[in-house]
Amino acid sequence: MAFYDEMAAMALEMITEFGQPVTISKTTPGEYDPETGGDRPGATIEQTAQGILLDFTGQEFQNNSLINQGDKKLKIAAQGLKWGPELLNKVVVQGRTWSIVPPLKEVNPAGTPILYELQVRS
Repeated sequence: MAFYDEMAAMALEMITEFGQPVTISKTTPGEYDPETGGDRPGATIEQTAQGILLDFTGQEFQNNSLINQGDKKLKIAAQGLKWGPELLNKVVVQGRTWSIVPPLKEVNPAGTPILYELQVRS
């Protein structure tokens, strides 16, 4: 298991050196308010990660019909994250807000998250 911990540390180091900070945010649902008869607003929590924003290649467009024009590939180092990215989360990269769309891939050998590969759309 120590080997994969070292790989996760190396991934974080490389992405920090060649990538940029990424803010991942998620909104937790609000609770029911009996006084108003509706839901209270949910809370938004954020965390900063290290990521690399890339364009999809022409080959990837040919092989995957779920990629839209303008979609990007975002690779995020998993080490140090409080929680992993999920499909309903938002990410802010270079001052632009992106939604995470399927597929969301997690590189997780032997139960040690190393990297998340996301498809993002603005």
